[in-house]
Amino acid sequence: MKKVRTSKTDCDDKKLEGRYANYFKVGHNASEFLFDFGQFYSENGEGDIYIRIVTSPVYAKSFLEVLRQSVEQYERSFGRILEKNK
Repeated sequence: MKKVRTSKTDCDDKKLEGRYANYFKVGHNASEFLFDFGQFYSENGEGDIYIRIVTSPVYAKSFLEVLRQSVEQYERSFGRILEKNK
């Protein structure tokens, strides 16, 4: 049973469900941030949102920093990530 160490939390990866996401939407109000994750299907122009994460502004900012650090580490290891055409 493999365990993944993330900060101060142990995760049993057999209990985690992995989902592919190529669509992201972020919203917020005065007290919380909402992160929607889903999959967009280009062949029919439709998509599905399958999870919404709701968190406080403090944790949203922490998430931003962890993601920034992770992308920087990835680019040091594998090269620059090309941005999708907007």
